[in-house]
Amino acid sequence: MLLKLLTDPQAAAERLDQIEARTTGAGMDQARQTVDLVLEAVRLRGDSALREFTAQFDRVQLEQLRVPKEAIDAAWELASPELKDALTLAYRRISSFHREQIPHDISLTGPHGEKLGRRWRPVERAGLYVPGGRAAYPSTVLMNAVPAQVAGVKRLVMVTPPGPDGQVNAAVLAAARVAGIEEIYRVGGAQAIGALAWGTESIPRVDVISGPGNLYVTLAKKAVYGSVGIDSLAGPSEVLVIADDSADANLVAADLLAQAEHDPLAAAILLTTSPRLAAAVPLAVEQQLLDHPRREVTAASIRNWGLVVLCDSLEQAAELSDRFAPEHLELQVRDPEPLAERIQQAGAIFLGVHSPEAAGDYLAGPNHTLPTSGTARFSGALSVETFLRHTSLIQFNREALEATGAAIMTLAASEGLHSHRESVRLRLEGP
Repeated sequence: MLLKLLTDPQAAAERLDQIEARTTGAGMDQARQTVDLVLEAVRLRGDSALREFTAQFDRVQLEQLRVPKEAIDAAWELASPELKDALTLAYRRISSFHREQIPHDISLTGPHGEKLGRRWRPVERAGLYVPGGRAAYPSTVLMNAVPAQVAGVKRLVMVTPPGPDGQVNAAVLAAARVAGIEEIYRVGGAQAIGALAWGTESIPRVDVISGPGNLYVTLAKKAVYGSVGIDSLAGPSEVLVIADDSADANLVAADLLAQAEHDPLAAAILLTTSPRLAAAVPLAVEQQLLDHPRREVTAASIRNWGLVVLCDSLEQAAELSDRFAPEHLELQVRDPEPLAERIQQAGAIFLGVHSPEAAGDYLAGPNHTLPTSGTARFSGALSVETFLRHTSLIQFNREALEATGAAIMTLAASEGLHSHRESVRLRLEGP
């Protein structure tokens, strides 16, 4: 069986820790060195380096980096009516949900008439990274573009790897057309991140970079952070399903495979209180893999990072889930709401049998760019706030400074900062 079964809670906890750490260890130093070399070349040589690395890594020779507007329009015109309708529906639902995330400015008047506030403003430019390679991701276009648009970002710059023919996937371009993105460059990998961070002759420097990618993209985002803002350091995708004896083995298996097909490093985990399900799901996985069009990638993921744990109770399952802090958590149980309240750490929770993770991937509304590799312990989904910055506003009057000045001077003195204290004293002793 590809899917391993554990019944001991301690062994299960240790295995979950190993799965969480699957992107660390051997090979990381070499990957970092490669990324550092690529970034430095892009910083120094701009477009020339982008073309060189595109030829080396994507095996494509490019003269023009930018996708012509005519190609974007043509991709939309040639798309099937079904795809056009699906993209339009997804864009509408995602936009509607993200509009609810717009934060409110704060404006307060203090006890002495002083005015205090906080205001939100969008960044000027956002760079949107859309992965390519093993699959095309039009959904990622929408999930990155919408929160930036809702935030009010003026300029969206999208980068995505070209296919073997040197062109960007037509479905990705059609999604960009729906989202109104016109500035698209056929560049991927660490080199695209460097271009967005520092700018080249063709690609403008941006203020924030968002979007998932492979190990090299993630390491590049980590390396440029500080020169530019980033959304998160996304790792391989993962799903954790908690199921009781009401769950259907074929549906659970399909949901596990839906994550496994992303990447050989994707993780698919089942925590169940049902011995029947623990036995049936691995068999269902094997059956569904027989004619799977992405069998090689999917089977590698299940073999290396798949897991079934037979738990004594849903409480034990919840404890193990919180320890793992999954990107996607499905609750295929009779009464999912109380269990969802019990869960403390997850990127997104899907409640009930009719809420497959795929619904969240494409058009439910909440963002599908989620924390991975345990980072749901301290972070959340890509949001409108990712593309906003807030500024504090402080306006004291004479009365407010007189009322608080002694305390300010005392605190300044306690830190040994003479001029801090003097800046208040001189005002209070002046006219």
